[in-house]
Amino acid sequence: MAKILFWTAAIRSPDLAGAKMSMHGASPAATGGSILEIARSMRSELRKSDRKVCDIVLADPRKILNATVAETAQMADVSQPTVIRFCTSIGCEGFQDFKLRLAQSLALGTPATHSVIMDTDGPSEVADKIFDYMMTSLDWARHHLDKEQLSAAVECLTTARRIEFFGFGASGIVAQDAQQKFPLFGVPCGAETDSHQQVMVASMLQPGDVAVVISNTAATRSMIEIARLARERGVSVIGIVGMRGPLADHCDILLLAETLENTNIYTPTISRIAALTVIDILSTAVVLNRGEEHIESFKRMKRNLAYMRANERI
Repeated sequence: MAKILFWTAAIRSPDLAGAKMSMHGASPAATGGSILEIARSMRSELRKSDRKVCDIVLADPRKILNATVAETAQMADVSQPTVIRFCTSIGCEGFQDFKLRLAQSLALGTPATHSVIMDTDGPSEVADKIFDYMMTSLDWARHHLDKEQLSAAVECLTTARRIEFFGFGASGIVAQDAQQKFPLFGVPCGAETDSHQQVMVASMLQPGDVAVVISNTAATRSMIEIARLARERGVSVIGIVGMRGPLADHCDILLLAETLENTNIYTPTISRIAALTVIDILSTAVVLNRGEEHIESFKRMKRNLAYMRANERI
């Protein structure tokens, strides 16, 4: 059965990703995280035959939950000892322990394994998988957002004289959405998506202004340059990023909106939705932080907007 790798989840979090050893010397399998995320993060380190078992687990974990060792081996086209070896390779004591941890992972929420869309899936299945993937990924982002950095960003934006948002491509759309929310921030806001205009605006910022630089990869050269220019002007720089990268070194405050995706394969909507959610959090928290007078002004603005809507069907 053919599979389309629609959105491949590449976990970048320090507690699950990449390195074989954690800061305490334990492997990812020993960290006690979701067995599905552990399997995904360790996949590239497994033997070729073990990876076949890993792939069928990630493709349909609920099916494996109800399967025997023999049935799992048949589905993966491997031997039964290979299935057992896969289980021990990712930190389980055996197949039954693996199934127990698999059940726990599924009980905690729909895993991000629905990124694998089968060529036999109809519109209904595609819709369910993408919605599940979105919700799971946003939940991941929520639990990995640094609340101390978030509070610092809200305080910084509350006292700003002026806020400028910078971004390219999908991040540029996030910047424009943030600028559209300027009544919530309570000060003049701009959104720059043209490279020349970005340099011009960043070069003219003054102390007391805030630059919000948005980059999912945290590695876009122009965004790094904008952050550097802004800091040279004595401006506070807030970074909204999807992963840790070189841009972090040029930010005073860093908001990590990490999602379960691999942007090298495809840039799905979820990275943009996560960044937009962070903007919503910031704008709402700032308006609340500015006090009752600003809240009343905002309510008055919303009432005035209501008059522009047709109350009767034309």
